[in-house]
Amino acid sequence: MQTTRTISDYPQMIAPLNHVEAVPRRVRATLGGITVLDTVHALYVWEWPNYPQYYIPLEDVGPGVLVDEKHAEELGRGTAWRHGLRAGGLSRPGAAHVYTDNAVAGVAGTVRFAWEALDSWFEEDEEVFVHPRNPYTRVDALRSTRTVRIELQGVVLAESSALVMVFETGLPTRYYFDREVVNFEHLVPSDTVSSCPYKGNTSSYWSVAVDGAVHADLAWAYAFPTRQLLPILGLIAFYNEKVDVIVDGELVPRPVTHFFS
Repeated sequence: MQTTRTISDYPQMIAPLNHVEAVPRRVRATLGGITVLDTVHALYVWEWPNYPQYYIPLEDVGPGVLVDEKHAEELGRGTAWRHGLRAGGLSRPGAAHVYTDNAVAGVAGTVRFAWEALDSWFEEDEEVFVHPRNPYTRVDALRSTRTVRIELQGVVLAESSALVMVFETGLPTRYYFDREVVNFEHLVPSDTVSSCPYKGNTSSYWSVAVDGAVHADLAWAYAFPTRQLLPILGLIAFYNEKVDVIVDGELVPRPVTHFFS
């Protein structure tokens, strides 16, 4: 019987809920070609354990961008007034919340923006995807000569003793293979695209076809990873959650993560 591992079996983030601390980086965001916010005084606020959100000082938000919707909401960090956004000819109703004095320490006088309401976010001059990068998350891409084989229902999808392992806080190890050792006979190109704040945007996804069944979106690659993850450029990885991973002859328990519920 296939055993499993849960997320708690991997290194975890250490910041508690509602923890607040300063962001030591310049943070900017745009909408419709207009800079909506630009600050060197942003805050990290942990609304949930895995990663924080940016809270932006009200004075560092562009003039005329916020549209007061005259509606107060009691959120997990105190009372906030709901606002819409208007910039570059675009409107985003309910996309921002301005916190008043009735808020957790340090948050009063800041604005919490819905990430997806803005076109792009930047830390310094590098674009950030999906959500702010957690300062307590570490992502390492390490070359390895351990022998790793990927199988599904007994069919070998990839095998190599020269690969890259990616270790990311809170997630299982991912194994990235050169394309020459991947069995493309069973890979079906997919239109899926995903983004990661630490690795960037995927360039390719594949489903896996075995014994007449197609298992959707089990493999992916990055053609333009972030500079920290350049070792995985063009390599292919598989979701450990849905395939069998054998490392140095030992079957690794399948992890249980939020990617597959």
